[in-house]
Amino acid sequence: MSRILIVEDEAIIRSALRRLLERHDHRVSEAGSVAEAMELDPQRFDLVISDLRLPGEPGTELIPRAAPVPVLIMTSYASMRSAVDALKQGAVDYVAKPFDHDELLETVARVLHLQASRQAEPPDITEPSGQAQQMIGSCPAMQLVYTRIRKTAPADVTVLIQGESGTGKELVARAIHQQSKRSRAPLICVNCAAIPETLIESELFGHEKGAFTGASAARTGLVEAADGGTLFLDEIGELPLDAQARLLRVLQEGEIRKIGSVETRHVDVRLIAATHRDLRALSKTGEFRLDLYYRLNVMQIDLPPLRDRDEDVLTIADVLLEKACRRHDREGLRLSRAARREIRDYPWPGNVRELENALERGVILAEGHLIHPDDLGLSPAPRPAPAAPGSPRPSAGSAAGSAADDGAEEDLSLEDYFQHFVLEHQDQMSETELAQKLGISRKSLWERRQRLGIPRKKSPRRRPE
Repeated sequence: MSRILIVEDEAIIRSALRRLLERHDHRVSEAGSVAEAMELDPQRFDLVISDLRLPGEPGTELIPRAAPVPVLIMTSYASMRSAVDALKQGAVDYVAKPFDHDELLETVARVLHLQASRQAEPPDITEPSGQAQQMIGSCPAMQLVYTRIRKTAPADVTVLIQGESGTGKELVARAIHQQSKRSRAPLICVNCAAIPETLIESELFGHEKGAFTGASAARTGLVEAADGGTLFLDEIGELPLDAQARLLRVLQEGEIRKIGSVETRHVDVRLIAATHRDLRALSKTGEFRLDLYYRLNVMQIDLPPLRDRDEDVLTIADVLLEKACRRHDREGLRLSRAARREIRDYPWPGNVRELENALERGVILAEGHLIHPDDLGLSPAPRPAPAAPGSPRPSAGSAAGSAADDGAEEDLSLEDYFQHFVLEHQDQMSETELAQKLGISRKSLWERRQRLGIPRKKSPRRRPE
């Protein structure tokens, strides 16, 4: 939850801004002038949103005083020159009044994300073998993951990691444990999908001798084995309902009872759970307890799939290739240009695990010093069907200037093209994306909308549940 300071002398605007930001899970404080803002210590916040014209000193005075906290300046359309001056003085951005709610929220999210990205570094992790390694990737989505790990690890709260199979959920759990206060205690990892349903309660909570057929001796469960440390339950969505009820008691009361025992034991365990399934949807069908879901989802970390990490795919491939070469004693192997292109364009439904397997296969099959696409053994990625001769191209997704190359759009004027493109794509693109595709600024996009009478489509707002 980000902390935001609003500096605005008009109470109506200030309170409206506060309500808007609080509805989107930000913690907000208010000030009516630079002097009042300084009393609240702006450096304690993640972002300062300040009006340009304030009683006494102008809002730009907060730029050096709040540093390194970014300052977002609010100004009217009539004073754009002042906004430009504010940017030159170090303001992170500006929003024009009267501002559009969606645009303001988008700007705030972008600034906060940029701020978090500058601070986030991949955490160091020690593998069970004792080998040190670092999480790989610098794309914006992974920067958010690193920031969430850094903030969550010392808090000693329950964590829910969500992501597709093969995205590295156990790696994140290991990073959280090793950066927590429990790092010297054990980390017990359990794959709930790999244990038969009839045995999972015994495995997790233990049993007494004679509790059931085959229980020839008492056994300590994995929850108790993690006492003082961290328990990582992978694929928790596969946990049977009876085991879910027992786990809920562990989270609520810190107590376990072995199967066949009448005594309860106190345990001090931090739980990290992971799943590739939608637990909330499972709770609606009765497959997962809603009360357990709420207990698990204190902090949530969403891992992006590999297909959404374009900037990282080849970097990850190079690191995994080096490890595979060492394992198979084939130092010096490299990916050919075609293989790198294949890896970059492939959708990777199995994520990092699939990439690792493909590279291992390539190292084994490669002849010479280069790994070629055939060595990787990837199934061909689906390609878009070529357009029929003479048919118009389906999208103007490239820059606006490409319209001149399309025979179907040769007779369109620039204004016609603008209107055609915006109306066709505004349901799928944000204002920022539209402006980038057209090669113009957001301000120019807004002005052309006004001139041509093109209304801006509003995305439907979700009602609070």
